[in-house]
Amino acid sequence: MARRHPTPLRTSKQDVAAASKAPSTPQTQSAAYRLAFADDEFLTSEDIRGVRFQLEYLKPEFRLREHGINSTVVLFGGARIPEPGKPAWAAKNETQKRNLEKASKYYDEARRFAQLASQTSAANDFKEYVVVTGGGPGVMEAGNRGAADMGAPSIGLNIVLPHEQAPNLYVTPDLSFNFHYFATRKIHFLLRAKVVAVFPGGFGTLDEFFETLTLIQTGRMEKIPVVLFGRDFWQKVINLEALAEAGTISPTDPDLFTIVDDAEEGWDVVRAFYDLPEVSEPSWIGG
Repeated sequence: MARRHPTPLRTSKQDVAAASKAPSTPQTQSAAYRLAFADDEFLTSEDIRGVRFQLEYLKPEFRLREHGINSTVVLFGGARIPEPGKPAWAAKNETQKRNLEKASKYYDEARRFAQLASQTSAANDFKEYVVVTGGGPGVMEAGNRGAADMGAPSIGLNIVLPHEQAPNLYVTPDLSFNFHYFATRKIHFLLRAKVVAVFPGGFGTLDEFFETLTLIQTGRMEKIPVVLFGRDFWQKVINLEALAEAGTISPTDPDLFTIVDDAEEGWDVVRAFYDLPEVSEPSWIGG
């Protein structure tokens, strides 16, 4: 990260290097002697949790500002949905395998939606409508891949999990982030969001979807297009009309999102909301 202002003072990097060359004595080997900001044991202690929250917010924020990224198109969706023609790696039985492989069509739709978003991003010098995903496999990979198809940068917001996930290979390396806290990760998903596209997924996808709805419903976030892909899937999984009938949400709250079936239909929702010019049809790269 480039230094913004020159300074005559010694830098922290210089002192870390100098401290590493100190003579080995009981004093210099003590944890107490380590520079606080270079002491992993101290930085990962329970008492410093608040500082870690701040660091996880600031690091991506500084880098996204450096790249001049003002707005994003967020893609949420299942890590378990395979690319068409590929096996369903997460299936636990034949029924899941069949259903996940059937759902692979959403991989293609996410990829195509990201292509459409990236064409609009290209028309804005890649400062607006930049694709962002959770950086992992499945729908997330498809989103980053669609951006890469168009030569556009894309963001990946990974999180450390016990059994997954490494960044997919289509995330722009300089925009590939890793998080410890779900909370700070979710802030960065929505901080610049102009569009939220939600594809079939599991608990994580539902959490992200309902967090977005809650923020818009309560006025904590401006209304933006929230587009759900897959009528059959979502009509079986959620029934917000039942909540409206019960009186626990407003009768108009189900209007906070739109359900579509394909990428063109989804991007038409976005174009209409922002009065965007029509872009030329991207060539579909299905291989």
